[in-house]
Amino acid sequence: MGGLLAELGKKIADRWFTLLVLPGLLYVAALAAAHALGHAHPFDARRVTDRLETVDADAASAAGLALLGAYLLAAATAGLTAQSLGSLVERLWLAADWAGWPPPLRQLAALRTRGRHRRWTEAVSNYHETREKAAAAHVRARLAANPPIPARPGPALSSPLPSPRELAHRKILRIAAEPPTRPTWMGDRLNDATVRLNRDLGLDLATVWPYLWLTAPDTTRTEIIAARETLTRATTLAGWGLLYLAVAALWWPGLPIAAAVLVTAWRRARTACDMYALLVEATAHLQSADLAHRLGLEPTGPITRETGTALTDLVRTRPPQLDGPVQTVW
Repeated sequence: MGGLLAELGKKIADRWFTLLVLPGLLYVAALAAAHALGHAHPFDARRVTDRLETVDADAASAAGLALLGAYLLAAATAGLTAQSLGSLVERLWLAADWAGWPPPLRQLAALRTRGRHRRWTEAVSNYHETREKAAAAHVRARLAANPPIPARPGPALSSPLPSPRELAHRKILRIAAEPPTRPTWMGDRLNDATVRLNRDLGLDLATVWPYLWLTAPDTTRTEIIAARETLTRATTLAGWGLLYLAVAALWWPGLPIAAAVLVTAWRRARTACDMYALLVEATAHLQSADLAHRLGLEPTGPITRETGTALTDLVRTRPPQLDGPVQTVW
């Protein structure tokens, strides 16, 4: 047992050093270089080398050791700050509790949610109009008196162009698959799984998920944990991007660096959020029948809405009954 705990502690320490301290060392070095260069001489490398020569001259002294310790401490502090900022960014991007945000963030989130819902409604209306036009054109072609002229043979296209209906459907998915209720795409992507499971299977995902998680196979849980950790790493990268804005305040080339880090983090977070939501929804579809069987519901065949509703009611916590006298324990 002691060896297991020691190995686990070693892995945690290695991971903490890799994910936080090493990027922190790079950040502190970039911040020191930005302070040495400034806006007036952004590419004068001699300023940095002169500063490094001064540090090398004092490296063997007590002041140099203190400077090295301060450097390591600053790197660790920067890593923890990036992690905290990443948690804040994750809360903003997922926006699960945006209705409880303080003003004016709540008003801005509500305005953006209404705008996304309006654009989604327009995209859905355009999709149905495009589908109706395509169906009408197909009927007209079938009712035409003249037979269609056979197409001349030509080079085969490796990737045919998407139809207008496919383009209209992609426009819907770029906003949200279900009616938007959150101000961000990532927030709606996670909420879409909950909406579909409730509508199609009668499952309240927040209520049933702990039971699904406990009965899911180890391989399934490993995949979900990996997807969730990928999302966390992406939001932590966004935290580093916010920290690099301090570098940009001292050295203007740091601004494109910070922008590149933030854009990369945003793209990775969207991909990870999509994968995480897909795995959660797939797990609910695959494991709900097994969970219902374990709880004695005995479903026959694929899980139905009636079975999902019964499963949710079975595991939902009910408030206490107040029919009899209330007993107070002091």
